[in-house]
Amino acid sequence: MIFTLILSVTLCSISQGLDNGLAVTPPMGWLSWERYRCNIDCDNDPDNCISENLYTAMADAMVTEGYKDKGYEYVNVDDCWMEKERDANGTLVADRKRFPHGMKWLADYMHAKGLKLGIYEDFGTFTCGGYPGSEFYLQKDAETFASWGIDMVKLDGCNSNIQDMEYGYPAMSLFLNQTGRPMLYSCSWPAYVVFSKQIPDYKKIASYCNIWRNYADIQDSWDSVRGIIEFYGNDTGNFSLVAGPGNYNDPDMIIVGDYGLSYDQQRVQMAMWAIMSAPLLISVDLRNVKPEAKALLQSDILIRINQDANGSMGKRIMKNGAMEIWTKKLGFDFKGMAFAFLNLDDGGGPLRVNMRLYEIGLTNTEGYNVTEGFTGEFIGVLKPYDVINASVNPSGIWLGMAY
Repeated sequence: MIFTLILSVTLCSISQGLDNGLAVTPPMGWLSWERYRCNIDCDNDPDNCISENLYTAMADAMVTEGYKDKGYEYVNVDDCWMEKERDANGTLVADRKRFPHGMKWLADYMHAKGLKLGIYEDFGTFTCGGYPGSEFYLQKDAETFASWGIDMVKLDGCNSNIQDMEYGYPAMSLFLNQTGRPMLYSCSWPAYVVFSKQIPDYKKIASYCNIWRNYADIQDSWDSVRGIIEFYGNDTGNFSLVAGPGNYNDPDMIIVGDYGLSYDQQRVQMAMWAIMSAPLLISVDLRNVKPEAKALLQSDILIRINQDANGSMGKRIMKNGAMEIWTKKLGFDFKGMAFAFLNLDDGGGPLRVNMRLYEIGLTNTEGYNVTEGFTGEFIGVLKPYDVINASVNPSGIWLGMAY
C-alpha cells in the first residue's frame, strides 16, 4: 500500500508519458536469455556464461556475420548480470568477476561498433533469478542506466505485487524519459496481468511502453512456438489494435538456429514474427549458426515484411482445424499485403490450400503482383477471383506477398 501511494504521488507530479521517438519499426537485435539463461559458471564454461566476454563475442559476430547490416542493432543483457547486493549508495553493480570493466565500458564497446546495449531489471524486490530488483529504486536505476549509456531497458515483473504494476511501470517510463537519454522501454507488465487471468489495458500500456511481453517465455520447442502463435491469433483484449510505430506486442525471442525446431518450424517462427510485427530479438549462438538458419534470420523479404513502415500487426482471419490464414497489411496506403497459410498439424502429409484472392482481402480489380514470400519468386499478376494454390507441410507455412 505504501509503495502504491508513493508511485501514485510520483505519477501525479510528472505529466509526460512515453515520448522517446524509439521503436518506429519493431526493434531488431540479440537477447541472451533463451539460449544462455542464467549460466554464471565462467570457471567451467567461459565461452557461454553470462559475462562481458559473451556479449562482446556476440557483438563481434553481429558485425562480422552480417546481422548488423540487415538491421539487427541491440545486444541485450538479460538476468543474472549483477552482484547480489547494491553498493553503499544503493547503486546496481555488475558482477565484478564476470563484468570486470563494468556496464559503461560494455555500452561503449557496442557503440563503437555501431550497435546498442540493452539491459535487464525487474519491477519487484528481486529479479526472477534472485538479484536486486528495482522496487523503491526506479528513479535511481533509470539514472544509473542513462549514465552507463544503456539503449534499451527490459523490466520484468517477478517478486512484485500486480496491483502496483499499473503505477510502477508508468513511473519507470517517466523516470527513463527524465534522464534525457533515449532508452527503448520493454515491459513485462501485461504478461503478469494475463497470468492472473485478467485482460490488460493495452491502450494504457502502449502509452508508457515501446514493446511489451504479454505471454509466457518462449522455450526451445515447437509446442512453445505454436502456443504463442495461438495466443496471438486469439487476440484476447484486441492487443493487435494498439500495435504501430513506437509500440509493439512482443511474443518473445526468435529461437531459429537453436535446437528445438525443424527447418519447417523455423520458417514458421520467422515468418509469423514478421507477420505479427514482432521485435526480432534472436537468441542463438551467433558464432555457430547453420547456413539455413542464418539465411532465414537474414532474409531480406522477411525483414522487409517485419519492418514495414506502417507497423500494423498481422491478424488471423480464418481458422479451420489445424489450418490458419493470417494477413498483414503493408504500406501506409494498405495496397500491399503479406499473407500466410499455416499448418499446425504435427503429422501426416502436406495440406493443399486453394484460395481466391478476394477471400483473404485482396479485392483490387486491377490485380496484384504476387510473389512467394521466402524466395521472392514471381507467381503472376492475379486478380481477386484468381486462385492461389499452395502445399503446406505439417508444422509448416506458405508465405505470399501481393502488391
